[in-house]
Amino acid sequence: MDPRNDTDRVIGALAARQWGVVSRGQLLEAGLSPTVVRDRVRSGRLLRLHRGVYAVGHARLRREGRWLAAVLAVGPGAVLSHRDAAGLHGLRPANHARTDVTTTANRPDEPGIRVHRTRSLDAEDVTNIAGIPVTTVARTLVDLAGQIPHDHLIKAIKEAERHRTFDLGAIEAAMARTRGRPGQGHRALKAAIEEYASLGLAATDSTLEDAFHRLVKRAGLPSPAINTYIDGFRVDAVWRAERIAVELDGWAHHHTRRSFEADRERDAALTIAGWRVVRFTYRQLSSRPDAVVSTLRRLGIR
Repeated sequence: MDPRNDTDRVIGALAARQWGVVSRGQLLEAGLSPTVVRDRVRSGRLLRLHRGVYAVGHARLRREGRWLAAVLAVGPGAVLSHRDAAGLHGLRPANHARTDVTTTANRPDEPGIRVHRTRSLDAEDVTNIAGIPVTTVARTLVDLAGQIPHDHLIKAIKEAERHRTFDLGAIEAAMARTRGRPGQGHRALKAAIEEYASLGLAATDSTLEDAFHRLVKRAGLPSPAINTYIDGFRVDAVWRAERIAVELDGWAHHHTRRSFEADRERDAALTIAGWRVVRFTYRQLSSRPDAVVSTLRRLGIR
């Protein structure tokens, strides 16, 4: 068997996993010599995208391929960041000319790539989506703040909410890890979060419970047990005799992707056990209190 065929299969499989792009280092590891790499570039079998990064066969790449090519070009430890990380996370469009990449190495910009240098890049700030190293949603919002207009930042937070990836605790931790960076980014992000919180989307557990308790009392309904356990699960409020459980949804602590899934699994388990589970948001409690009371009455709370 021709060993070149084996090498081609390895390169083809690698390119298939990496959105059609490979680095020079990966080609050398696959068995190509520097001379063969050069010959393949000359023949058009490898198409240069950046220094040391190539498209295999053709350059009709999806945006994921362009993003990964930029990360590979900057080198080991580099991650997609800022506007392009926001694009990969679905927080905002990524349609500018240069790809944002963050690295701890002292690397200059090159055509098509904007390199952001940072003193440290904590493992908690990095994830991987579709094979592309990228900053987390929390770190991406921290990086974007101060670089985009306030209303755009609000929209990005809203999209994180819609995708169930908004995590206030993770954002605060990311800001703490980047404390001391120049500019007004942290202040801008705090202001955006505070504005969003004014809509009730970042309400704390205690804020939600207090608002719910006041609403129940004002409506003349019997008081539920608060923060208690039923069938092994903690619930925010419960009327045991009526077998009604209430969950109060606020984004500050509950709405990460993992907790979203866990909440739904808990709801299903309680329903199977004979409980009726109803969920209210802070916005419903503050803006539509009559509808909340009406729902409780129709469930049998009187």
